[in-house]
Amino acid sequence: MKVLLISANTERINMVTMPLGLGLVAAATRRAGHDVTFLDLLDDADPEAAVVRAIAATRPDVIGISVRNIDDQTRDNPRFLLEQVRPAVMACRAGTRAPIVLGGAGYSIFPDAALAYLGADFGVAGDGEEAFPALLSRLQAGGGPAGLPGVHAAGAPAAAPAAFADALDSFPLWDEALDPIASAAGPDLWLPVQSRRGCPNDCSYCSTARIQGRRIRSRSPRRVVEKLAALARAGFKRFYFVDNSFNIPHDYALEICRLMKELAPGVEWRCILYPHLVSDELVSAMAGAGCVEVSLGFESGSSRVLRQMHKRFAPADVRATSELLARHGIRRMGFLLLGGPGETRETVEESLAFADSLRLEALKTTVGIRIYPGTPLARRAVQDGMISPEDDLLQPRFYLTPGLR
Repeated sequence: MKVLLISANTERINMVTMPLGLGLVAAATRRAGHDVTFLDLLDDADPEAAVVRAIAATRPDVIGISVRNIDDQTRDNPRFLLEQVRPAVMACRAGTRAPIVLGGAGYSIFPDAALAYLGADFGVAGDGEEAFPALLSRLQAGGGPAGLPGVHAAGAPAAAPAAFADALDSFPLWDEALDPIASAAGPDLWLPVQSRRGCPNDCSYCSTARIQGRRIRSRSPRRVVEKLAALARAGFKRFYFVDNSFNIPHDYALEICRLMKELAPGVEWRCILYPHLVSDELVSAMAGAGCVEVSLGFESGSSRVLRQMHKRFAPADVRATSELLARHGIRRMGFLLLGGPGETRETVEESLAFADSLRLEALKTTVGIRIYPGTPLARRAVQDGMISPEDDLLQPRFYLTPGLR
């Protein structure tokens, strides 16, 4: 089948982003024998016109659209980013009768609500590398998606739950369609690398479990680093491990660092750390392998608030991790999420003073926490009368303890 894949993201909220997830789906779709055209709308001055041109040039049998962000998570003046995706869907509707399939991280959080809002035909929640080619096979044979894990159909009964594959090594690590996008992005690009999926931490507000599941699923460290080394030989020297928590599991992270030092010397990279049980051995290995910056999402400096968030660490763990990183010359970007359950004026001031004391290179502070469906925070918001049980939460809603604004 002729397949047109569209990355609908046009935002640069925090950094230049690449459509890595859709690229991996493209590679899996090519591997399944389909003819794939890839369209990235990030830098296009007229996204709708770009979609029209691509449809005219390819005459696709199926169109896949990746939805990365639902909104910008800014409480005071939130931007509902699906409004930017809708014109692309409408351009597809106007130009072809090909079925439209949604996917991506943002879509996976709100599969039915986003499908209805955007007016597409199908959607794939969770890992797309297996589910999307399986859906194509069904459509090619004249069938429907009934029973396919994670595949939703407009107006149909509830879909089978998303299936998260264990054997990530069977999935591609890169696709040729990403090469020109990476080359055009320039020196500010941190090339995304994903070695693991899933997160067992169960933070009260987090949507990761809906996107990737709670089980950690890992690729072979050698395969990951060999691909990274090949990209480095092609001229890319800055990488971003987008794994939810680079240090979990600890021994896997150590092996990644060992192989990075051996196979990809001279590169720089950044990652996300969960500040619990972080060892000097690991941080030393990270620095020796080229790690220059870490995102340290500790969210609060109050033990009481951290417990409400279901964190497994205390402020003392954050301080110890921060000091280790500083000692090894790794820059630290901290994050605070203020205003959640249990927050008071005193705990806010405690968090700000704590963050100040860490002497971080950068700190991002967010007031009010985006409420995602199926999370403990959503249940608490219902209990506290902030949202109704029927609210699908597609339109951004935020938890902010009364009296703290």
